[in-house]
Amino acid sequence: MARRSCFLLLLSLHIALLLLIPCSCQVGNSCSSARDCGVGLYCGDCAASGRKQPSCIRDLAIQPTSIVKGLPFNRYSWLVTHNSFSIVGEPSRTGVERVTFYNQEDTVTNQLRNGVRGLMLDMYDFGGDIWLCHSLQGKCYNFTAFEPAIDTLKEVEAFLSENPTEIVTIFIEDYVHSPMGLSKLFTAADLMKYWYPISEMPTSGQDWPSVTDMAAKNHRLLVFTSDASKEASEGIAYQWSYLLENESGDPGIEPGSCPNRKESQQLNARSASLILQNYFPTIPVQSEACKENSVGLPQMVQTCYAAAGNRIPNFIALNFYMRSDGGGVFDVQDRINGLTLCGCNSIAACQAGAPAGACKNTGAPNTGAPNRTTSSSSINGNVISGTIEFKSPASRTSSTSTWRNFVVSLSLVLILMAF
Repeated sequence: MARRSCFLLLLSLHIALLLLIPCSCQVGNSCSSARDCGVGLYCGDCAASGRKQPSCIRDLAIQPTSIVKGLPFNRYSWLVTHNSFSIVGEPSRTGVERVTFYNQEDTVTNQLRNGVRGLMLDMYDFGGDIWLCHSLQGKCYNFTAFEPAIDTLKEVEAFLSENPTEIVTIFIEDYVHSPMGLSKLFTAADLMKYWYPISEMPTSGQDWPSVTDMAAKNHRLLVFTSDASKEASEGIAYQWSYLLENESGDPGIEPGSCPNRKESQQLNARSASLILQNYFPTIPVQSEACKENSVGLPQMVQTCYAAAGNRIPNFIALNFYMRSDGGGVFDVQDRINGLTLCGCNSIAACQAGAPAGACKNTGAPNTGAPNRTTSSSSINGNVISGTIEFKSPASRTSSTSTWRNFVVSLSLVLILMAF
C-alpha cells in the first residue's frame, strides 16, 4: 500500500514536471499562455483582425547579416521603431502627469534585443539638458517629456558594446538649439567611438560599405538629423541628403499611394541609396496596430516598392512593432531580405555561401529567443495586452532542449527509485 502511494505521488510529480516544459506551437496556433508557444513567439490577440482567440505571434527578428554576410549596408532591410522612447507605462520623470501619445510598449534595450536596428528619437532642449519629448510646436513641456536623452543613448552604447558586429541607426527629430548640444550629448554617452563619419557616407546613390567593413572599422552607429545646419556645425548627417523617405502619419498608410515626405526627393530618385518607409497612423492606437502591421503593412511595402522604382525599403518604421496577427513586420522583413539577398521567399531559407535561389526547406521562421519575463501590470494571464520583456539576447533553443531532457530524466529516475 505504501509502495502504491509512493508510486502515485511520483507519477503526479512526473506529470507536474512535464507541465513545466514549454510547448512548441507555431505562428497562428491557438494558445492560452506564453508557455503554449514555441521560441521566438508570445501568446497574443488581435481582435482588430477578427481573431476571437489568442494565438502565437512572432516577437523576434532574424538578423539578415547572421545568414547572408558581407554585403553593402544598403542591400539589407532593417526594423525601426517610431518614437522609440514613447513607451506605454513609462513613469513621469518631471513629477507631472504626462499628456501625449504613446508609440511603443517595451524598453529601447528590449527593442534592440528583439531585432530593432533603427530608433526614431525626438530631441529637445529642456531643463538645461537635452530630453526626449513627444511634444508640439518645437518645444518640450513637463507634461510631454520622457527622459534625458543620455539615458536612452546609454542603452544604445551598452547594446553596441555587448554586440560587436551589430549596426544601429538613429534618426533624430531635432529641436536642439544649444551650441554643440548633440555633439556633447553623444560624447557624454560614450558613443563617438562607434560614429560613422560623414566623410565616408556615399553620395549620388552609390553603395554603402559592406556590413563587414563597417564592423571592422567600428563604424556601427549611423546618426541622422532633421536639422540641415548640424551637418556643417557638428558633423551630423542631414537625413535627406543620404536617404529617401515616404510621408509619415496618415498620408503614409493610404492604400495605393506612397508619396514622398516633403523634405525628401522623390522615392525613385537615384541620388540616395537608402530608403526609409514609414508605416504608422498619425494617432497611434494600440488595439489597431496588430491589424495595421499584418494587413496594411505588406500591401504598402508593395506600393512603395513600385513607387521607389523597384527598390526595397532599407528601414521600416512602425508603432507597436510586436503587435500583429501572426508574423507581422518580422515576416515582411524576412521576405524582403530573402528575396533581395538570396532569391528565397524568406531570409530563413537562405543558405550561407550558396548561389541565389538555392533555398532550404524551412518550417516556422523562428530563431532562438531570449528568456522571457513578463510585467504583471501589462500581462493578463500571460496573454499579451502590453509589454513583453526579455532578460538577455542569448538563444534559448538549446537551453529549452536541455531543460526538457533534464525534466524527463529526473522524473523517470524518481519513479524508478521507488521500486
